[in-house]
Parts: sequence; structure tokens; C-alpha cells
Amino acid sequence: MKTSKKILLGLAGLLIVGGGAGWYFWPKADPVAKYRTQAVSKGELVQTVSATGTLNPVLVVSVGTQVSGTVRKLNVDFNDKVTEGQILLELDTDQLKASLRQSQATLTSSRAKLKYTTAQAERMRTLFTQNYVSKQELDSAESDLAAAKAAVVQGEAQVERDTVNMNNAIIRSPVSGIVIDKQVDLGQTVAASYQTPTLLKIAQDLSKMQIHANFAEADLARIKPELPTTFRVDAFPDMTLPGKVNQVRLNPTTNSNVVTYDVVIDVDNPRQRLLPGMTAYVDVEIGRRDNAIMVPNAALRYRPPGVAAEKSGKGGRDASGAAAWQRRGDEASRPRNASGAADASGAANASAPQSRGFGNGGGGMRMGGRQRGTVYVLQADGQLKAISVRLGITDGKFTEILPGRDETELPVKEGQMLVIGETQPDGAQPATGGNRQQGQGGPGQMPRRF
Repeated sequence: MKTSKKILLGLAGLLIVGGGAGWYFWPKADPVAKYRTQAVSKGELVQTVSATGTLNPVLVVSVGTQVSGTVRKLNVDFNDKVTEGQILLELDTDQLKASLRQSQATLTSSRAKLKYTTAQAERMRTLFTQNYVSKQELDSAESDLAAAKAAVVQGEAQVERDTVNMNNAIIRSPVSGIVIDKQVDLGQTVAASYQTPTLLKIAQDLSKMQIHANFAEADLARIKPELPTTFRVDAFPDMTLPGKVNQVRLNPTTNSNVVTYDVVIDVDNPRQRLLPGMTAYVDVEIGRRDNAIMVPNAALRYRPPGVAAEKSGKGGRDASGAAAWQRRGDEASRPRNASGAADASGAANASAPQSRGFGNGGGGMRMGGRQRGTVYVLQADGQLKAISVRLGITDGKFTEILPGRDETELPVKEGQMLVIGETQPDGAQPATGGNRQQGQGGPGQMPRRF
């Protein structure tokens, strides 16, 4: 019995010693491994505001007709190049010729009557001086002469009008360019009774084009003429093309209480691959830093769970500012409908103006007219250190860090590792500072619309 107890005690001791040794020698999880980090970087940072627009020729001339008639000759078709003065089409002139002959005959009759009344008035003046006719008869002859002169002038005007109508039956190109629209066919009758019908549209020069884009009123103060732009079109999705702001038009457009303004952007089209009516996705550059110290926006959005709960419980200024920042980031990343408002359904609308601004990076608040945020540095002992930073421009993925108001050095340095999220077990969704804004790329990249 005593031997059995000794054996049991020995086995228990071995289990305790073995468990302790296993716990001691078992590889410990690296405290650093639970955080995902990204380094503070230095480089070019470009802030843009974005919108969609339509490519248009600089000048489009609508060719119409001032006379009615049937199209007898049609000399051009779509995409034909034309020169100024070239005959585009001719209308049937049979009725116009008949009208011209009639007015010419009327004019000949009026001139003959004028010749007769002129001689008659001369005779009446002579007879009146000899007291053979009364003053009333002389006045009647003078009146007939004036009426005959007026009839001649009227007849000449009618002949001139009919001649102009004859010439207008031959439609010539007012400018040199390319036919982009044809709304008439051979044998078709066109009527110009109440308004001038449009027969053709001619773009003067497709080597120079313009984009008309609608920008939100919140972005308008930062858009000025001569600012550089980039844009893409669906026909060439891998090409980013340059442009330049030409004009900010002051005529607002209101749709569902959302106010937008038309911004005209000049673009070159030397190879004429860009066509009228194409949708252009435009970025206007409103800020650039060539050697900016920048942090990822995910680092600005990240909050340790305990810190977030503590600030939320206090309900202080920090919590309210961070929450407001995060709400702005969520709204900015949400697709927008045609009116420019956030679309809760998640369907993106390409016609809504968008901008890349501070709303893209959460976790900050406005202090003293400047945007501020907090980032967390992972120290050697695995602990996090909070650093308050003053924010500059952003491109939606990275944000510039500025010196404090009374400081000369930056609070973070290039290469310093910032926490952007936490690792999770396999198969779990990693915790980060929030998803990147939909459609945003890295520095200098265009947002894509779907």
C-alpha cells in the first residue's frame, strides 16, 4: 500500500515538473506579432478633387437651312472632313426659281409704270404753271409718281429676297472640320416655317477638346484656372491623360438640393482617339508635396480597443472629434447617387462629384483651424505609444504630417513603424483602422468608378 502511494506521488511530481518545464520551454508568442505595422514614408503626395464629365469639341456648328424644300443632293456623310465653303447639300429650287421669275416680272411692270407716272407728273407741272390744270390734279399726279417709285423699290427688294433664297438652297460648310452628326437624308423634305431645322453638325477641330465636369460647391473654392488635371476614359482604361482647367463657370446646377458647377478643362487630342461624348473621370490637382513625410491613413484610423472604449466612456472632446472624423470618412467612402448624396444601397454613380480630402482618413479632429489626428508607435517592449500629429494634405491613402504650431521638428520620422491594425487567428477578418475608400488608389492614382 505504501509502495502504491509512493508510485502515485512520484507520477504526480513528474507530471507537475513536466508541465512546468513544458510551459517554460514552450515558444512564447511574440508580443509584436499581434500588431500589423507600416513605416512612415517620404515622397510625392498629390491631393485632388474628382468628378466625372463629358468630352466635347471646342466648337460645334449646327448647320441649318433658312428655306424649305426637298433635299436634291447630299454630298457628305458621317465622319467626312469638310472645308469652309464646301457644298454640303442642295435643296430643290423649282419653286424658288418660279418665285424669282414672278418677282422679276413684277419689278419690270413697276418700272414701266414709274416711267409713265414720271412723264405724267412732268406734263401736269407744265400745265399747272400755265393755269390749265388745278392744284388738285397736280397733287394727284405727284402722288401717283411717289407710289410708282415705292412699287419699284418694293419689287427690287422682292427680287433680292428671292435671289437670296435661291442661294440659301445651296448649303455650304461655315467652318472646316468633321461631320459628327447628320439628321437629313436624300429626298427628305425640310421645313423652315417656324424655326431653323438642324441638318448637320460639324466639329471644327477634334485635335483640341474640352471636358465639361460638374464639381460640388464644397470643392469649387479650391479649383482655379490653369490648375493641372488628369483624366481617364473607359475606352482606354490604362491611359492617364493630362489636361488643364480653362474656366470655372458661375452658373450653378441644382439637383435634389445638391449644387454643382460646370468646370471646363482643356485637353489635347493630337491622335484624335478621344471622341465627342466619351465619359471622362477627372482629377484636379489642388495640392502637391514633393518630399512629404506621410503616414498611411489606416494608422490614423486605428484605435486600440481599450483606448477607444475609454474615450467613448468619457464622452469628451477627443471622443467626439474622432467620431466625427470617422463619420466623415465613412460618408466620403460611400458611393454617391446622381444628386451627389451618399447612397446607402452601395451602388456607385459615376455622375456624382467626389473629392479626396480629410474625410478619407478617420481618427482625427479639428483643432485651431487645423486637422489633427493620433497615431500609435510600436515600442521595443511591445507597448503602444500615442503620438498626436498635425495633418496636411491627403490623397485618400496617405496623409502629410506637418510640424506643430510651435515646433520645428516633426513628431514622427521616416521609417518609424506605425500600427495600422491587429492580426487575428487564421480565417478571421483582421482588425484595421478601417477599409480604404472605395475607388481610391495610392499617391497620384486615379479613382475608378464602377
